[in-house]
Amino acid sequence: MRPSVKDSRTIALIGVFTALCLAIQLSPRPPNVEFTSFFTFTVGFMFGSIVGVVFGGFVMFVNGFFSPWGFAGLNMPFQIVGMGVLGLGGGLYRGYMQSSGSTSFLIEVGILGAFLTEFYDLLTNFGVAISYMIAGTNPTIAMITALAYGTPFSLIHVASNVFVFEAIFFPLIKVLNKFPMVKSFG
Repeated sequence: MRPSVKDSRTIALIGVFTALCLAIQLSPRPPNVEFTSFFTFTVGFMFGSIVGVVFGGFVMFVNGFFSPWGFAGLNMPFQIVGMGVLGLGGGLYRGYMQSSGSTSFLIEVGILGAFLTEFYDLLTNFGVAISYMIAGTNPTIAMITALAYGTPFSLIHVASNVFVFEAIFFPLIKVLNKFPMVKSFG
């Protein structure tokens, strides 16, 4: 049973996650080393897919305007949808997970983090390719260019997210199980 988002303590916890996520997202950092994917997945896991989708979409909407890397422009909708999929994935994963705390659980979470991160990167690279097409580039060349430019960043993104998901997810879930507004899971 998931905690109700009508409970003021639950809303406050989601607000803390939002503030923490935005503070990290908007601070200068190496390209594609981020915690937004992790927090979005975690919120989806804790509060359900719908809350995870809204959380991820909102954070990427704010990030699209205030990112230290500049205005997201045409790529913003792709970032919003991609991060929403991470929240959806967290909610769906909770329904399918067998046990938490085992080595296979850590590997599962890492692989899922890698898969969802790669989906996000491919989706946002597609958004970049569309902006190249609008500028007059041939669609095939636009897609190849966007993927070629994005691949090194994607490798960093996937590797860092695998580490973050495997290292932090289980300990965070154990800590959150002690909060009165979060019903135990796993």
